[in-house]
Amino acid sequence: MTFVLAAACGLTVANLYYAQPLLDLVAGTFGVSQGAATIVVTLTQAGYAVGLLFLLPLGDLIENRKLVTRLLAGTASALLLAALSPAYGMFLGVAILIGVTSVVAQILIPLASHLAPAERRGAMVGKVMSGLLLGILLARTVSSLVAEAWGWRAIYFISAGLMVVLAVVLHRMLPLVGVSSGSYGSLLRSVFALARSSRPLRRRALSQAMMFGAFTAFWTAIGYELIDEHGFSQTQIAVFALIGAGGALAAPVAGRLADRGHGRWASGAALALASLTLVLAAVGHRSVIALAVAGVLLDFAVQAHQVLSQHEIFALRDGARARINTVFMTTVFTGGAVSSALTGALHHAYGWIGACVLGAVLPLIGLAVWATSFSRPRTAVLTPL
Repeated sequence: MTFVLAAACGLTVANLYYAQPLLDLVAGTFGVSQGAATIVVTLTQAGYAVGLLFLLPLGDLIENRKLVTRLLAGTASALLLAALSPAYGMFLGVAILIGVTSVVAQILIPLASHLAPAERRGAMVGKVMSGLLLGILLARTVSSLVAEAWGWRAIYFISAGLMVVLAVVLHRMLPLVGVSSGSYGSLLRSVFALARSSRPLRRRALSQAMMFGAFTAFWTAIGYELIDEHGFSQTQIAVFALIGAGGALAAPVAGRLADRGHGRWASGAALALASLTLVLAAVGHRSVIALAVAGVLLDFAVQAHQVLSQHEIFALRDGARARINTVFMTTVFTGGAVSSALTGALHHAYGWIGACVLGAVLPLIGLAVWATSFSRPRTAVLTPL
């Protein structure tokens, strides 16, 4: 079950990242500028944030197996439309739908936490997150290789087929899990109540939003940097993107640190590391090795901080993990969408250095938010809703 959940998380979340190394090809196909092509990443992440806000809470209301299979059917349809899009406007609209329906991974992660014993919750979430992170980190490599062989549209056809297979597998293997009673309206209202009532949840969400913004800035602009400054082909970009897979090692390490009670200090270290990494990427941008080291360290820091954060927030209140994850992940991907938009503008105006400055500043803001955990009493359990 752990393997199935990890694989499902990786395959579904990868849909959000296939476009990142293909932006130059997409721009050429539709006759738009590099800056305009970056909007694809922004809209996909914005759509994901919308799905997190309005669909993810249903994980506490609708039986998870039924919800997951229906969403996967929607994702497969959106991916097929993306592959067949004849115009850029249609492709952008479908990118939003891909984002909206790709929230399956965020339904499965709280489910994994629910199924694990309390003393092993961090380790379980870490293992499932390893699959999700590999999906994020390998998506760029896979899409680049597929584009080199069959064109950029092929990855959307392939992923659509994988979503259908996943729907069948998960329908057969997922256990039935009890859900809350009530209306959809009351469910959404309780999401905002959760955000208001828990300082740890708000702090973790804002800090991770800054981390994910740095992650987005680096990986959105790196394709342009490698092509324009280092003359990389799509295959070479694919090989470069493989270095990010090393960041997946952070998930089980962070899970064990959290289970042992070291999550607070480890979080601060991850935030500081992310900022320093973007400084390295800016200073050493003429060296591909320096960029590769920066990519590994950044991914390690971002993924470690996410596991540490989810370990803390999933322990806040039983029976509301989907809604807690809604607050957390909606904030995170809103930060990513804003960052991708800013990255496009800054890269157009100032090049790679502009994107790196943005990426270095964001974790520092997260570090300031993290520091408030030492000046306020920690809230262990959320008040009843």
